[in-house]
Amino acid sequence: MLRPRVIPCLLVQNGGLVKTVAFKDPKYVGDPINAVRIFNEKEADELAVFDIDATTHNAEPDFKMVARLAAECRMPLCYGGGVKTAEQARRIVGLGVEKVAISSAAIETPDLISQSAREIGGQSVVVVVDARLDPRTGQSMAWTHNGTRTSGRTVIDVAQQAEALGAGEIVVNSIDRDGMMRGYDLALAKTVRQAVGLPITLLGGAGSLADIKALVDSCGVVGAAVGSLFVFKGAYRAVLINYPAPQKKDELFLSA
Repeated sequence: MLRPRVIPCLLVQNGGLVKTVAFKDPKYVGDPINAVRIFNEKEADELAVFDIDATTHNAEPDFKMVARLAAECRMPLCYGGGVKTAEQARRIVGLGVEKVAISSAAIETPDLISQSAREIGGQSVVVVVDARLDPRTGQSMAWTHNGTRTSGRTVIDVAQQAEALGAGEIVVNSIDRDGMMRGYDLALAKTVRQAVGLPITLLGGAGSLADIKALVDSCGVVGAAVGSLFVFKGAYRAVLINYPAPQKKDELFLSA
């Protein structure tokens, strides 16, 4: 039976684990490998790791880091950052990664989605759409290059194109809610859920387990990706890697 997934999301920059707010002001919070080990012990459903600088700096994926992450990780792993070719996607999967995330390149070169699907299988191709609300139109627009460039396209348009080209999953990453810990954008989540038939994951805004429950109650079987909530603890945002115990997580999904 399909069930919601609770997915820690780690951002890396220069090999270190960082956290951002609205895609800005990255704060170093530790070693990503140590974080992976802790999430192994916590028995996380999946793990997502995104290199936030690779595309902005026109760098290829850090294959050495990918290999270290994959060797350590005991749960399904999704890696994104700097992927521009299907060959790079194949190489990442060859290192032991289950899913490859494509973001900016999926918008700039949509054929990369179908090429990667042929190379590694559609189930392993994840398209990440960085979303920002346009206050003039009320529509959520897709941005690229770590939220620094607008694509001029709506999130829905990009998501539907990704589905048509063979992607296996859509991750919607809210720029506006990144690091804010005030809840997911449920309206956007429901809109994307209704627009595509693929599995979807929402990222950006989780500040409590209640926020995860609200997402699942609103959208059903989806992925809830979580950054700050699983990295920080308390009002002063002390670094403490955490994840809900299995029983606690099951309680969140009783109505899902």
